[in-house]
Parts: sequence; C-alpha cells; structure tokens
Amino acid sequence: ISILLNSAILSSYFLNEKLNIHGKLGCVLGILGSTVMVIHAPEEEEVTSLDEMEIKLQDPAFVTFAVLLTVIALVLIVFVAPKRGQTNILIYILICSLIGAFSVSSVKGLGIAIKQMLEGKPAYRHPLVYILVGVLVLSVSTQINYLNKALDVFNTSLVTPIYYVCFTTTVVTCSIILFKEWSSMEVGDIIGTLSGFCSILIGIFLLHAFKNTSITWSQLMSAVAKEPSLP
Repeated sequence: ISILLNSAILSSYFLNEKLNIHGKLGCVLGILGSTVMVIHAPEEEEVTSLDEMEIKLQDPAFVTFAVLLTVIALVLIVFVAPKRGQTNILIYILICSLIGAFSVSSVKGLGIAIKQMLEGKPAYRHPLVYILVGVLVLSVSTQINYLNKALDVFNTSLVTPIYYVCFTTTVVTCSIILFKEWSSMEVGDIIGTLSGFCSILIGIFLLHAFKNTSITWSQLMSAVAKEPSLP
C-alpha cells in the first residue's frame, strides 16, 4: 500500500514526479515477489524470554551474519557513499536496508521485554534490554539519516519501492538465520521463496535500469497500432 500510494499516486500529485511503465511494473513485481516470500515463509521459533533471545543472538551463524552486515555497511558509509552516493541510488538504500535488520531484531527483543514487564517480571534488570535499546537508537537514526539523503537526491517514486524490496529481503534473511527457519522449510517453500526473491530482483532492475526512459502507455499503444500488418 505504501508503495502504491507514495510512488504511483502521492509523489505524482504533490512532488510532480513521474513513474514510467518500467517503474510501475517494477513496483508490481516487488509487491508480488515479497508476497510470495511471505506466503512460503515458515513460522519462526517462538521466543518467550530475554534469556532465550540472548541465546539466539549468540548463535555463531547469526553473529557471522551480523558482523558481515556491519562490515558491508561501514564500507558503504566510509568509502562508497562519499564518492558515489550522489549518483547511485542503491548506495544510500543499501545502507538503510542492511542496518534495518538490526532495528527489527532489536524491536523483537524489546517486545519480549515489555511483555515480561507486563507479567510482573523485572525484565529491566537484564543487560540485554539496554543493549537492544542502544542498537535500536543507533540503527534507526542511521536509517533516517541516509533515507533522507536518498530522498533529497533521487526521485521519491524510485527510492520508496527499491527501499521496500531491499529492506524486506534483508529482514527476511535475518529472521531465517536468527530463528532457524530453514530447518522446517520444505522443498516447495524453498522454491517459492527463491522465486519470490528473483521477482524482487527483477523488479529492482526494472526500476533502476529504466529510470530515465520516457515511455508512456499511450506511446506504447500508438506504436503497436502503427505496425504494418503482414500481407
């Protein structure tokens, strides 16, 4: 809904921004791909306490994933963004998407802490709560900073859908690694998830590669109508 409203409707009326046919098809493919991924995603393991969440966060697979995301994000922030951030739309968006995995995980842990406090348990004494709050504040502030930079430089109708599909892909991947969702996935779900992911990649390609192409539906229909018929 946010993609359709921001990209196709609100940005065209209030910001005088236009989305060509390729961009609209990219938005549709992004929505369809993420929908397929959600349909085939297995249920995550239920985590009911901060102790269980702490064990999940200390898993070697998740630690490796978190370190990899941090290194890539730092490289983009320190080396790539100052040089190519103003010309490549994917730089700022990738930074926001990679950092977004930490914000979602932090919100998950803080939700468990709030639930425990409502049950009368002293969850505020657990040191993990303050670590999650710090990570959440740092990650959200970084996301807002670079998302605003992307919106200042590039077209809103391009930034919003590309950010949506990149963020969704990163968060789903983080959830699979953190909660061990792959262990319960069947072959059909794996194929469906990969198909949805490929649809998202094609949607991003259409949005980014043809952003400067000016083709309208009326031009396309007129070109088809003018084609000579075969004898």
